[in-house]
Amino acid sequence: MCVSLTVNLVLPLGLYYVLRAQGVAQWQALLLSGAVPTAHAVGAAVVRRRVEVFDLVVAGLLVVSAGLSAINGSPRMLLLKDVAIPVVLGLWLLGTLLAARPFAFHFGRRLRGAAGEADADRAWRELPEFRGALRGLTLLWGGSQMLDAALSAVAACTLPVDVVPVIGRFQSLGILAVVVALTVRRSRAFRKRYGIPLFGAGARDGEEAVPSGAGAGTVAADGQARASDGAV
Repeated sequence: MCVSLTVNLVLPLGLYYVLRAQGVAQWQALLLSGAVPTAHAVGAAVVRRRVEVFDLVVAGLLVVSAGLSAINGSPRMLLLKDVAIPVVLGLWLLGTLLAARPFAFHFGRRLRGAAGEADADRAWRELPEFRGALRGLTLLWGGSQMLDAALSAVAACTLPVDVVPVIGRFQSLGILAVVVALTVRRSRAFRKRYGIPLFGAGARDGEEAVPSGAGAGTVAADGQARASDGAV
């Protein structure tokens, strides 16, 4: 998690402002700083010998926006790339609501493990409230990405270019923090009311293994952290 945040957030943001301080043009600074997480994603794909679809989307958006920016000389084309990333992520999350089981259910497998899988399957089949809660969280996560995209679009089109990267990062992290807090609150409330966890198989101390910074945030963490490549 720390490595991902450093590569996708700290290094690109720092590099952008270092380049700008050296007099590098805005669109070139955006392109070079945005290439850092893209290069990291490519390197990771080579090491693990598996290409993630999200990495391809990020790399593709960088190439397209860089080409358009080079043609018309506008750095805002590179800033608008950052709008496309949460849109893609948000639409994918919302799209799982049409599947047999939404993203929140499958995400829970990371926390509940094999021990809680049978209980989760049974709860999904027998408890409408369980299904509704997980669909609600999926809607919350997907909707937050669309909100982030809308705010980023307004910022990219109206604010001075040099302030958009840092504002965008604080905006995305702020939205993520609210989503994590709401997810934890809803998860604990559901456990207290129905006696079963939305995530995890139940912790040893009797508390649900609810998502925290490495839980509910993981969906934006991998998504948002890697999406941070576009903001700079």
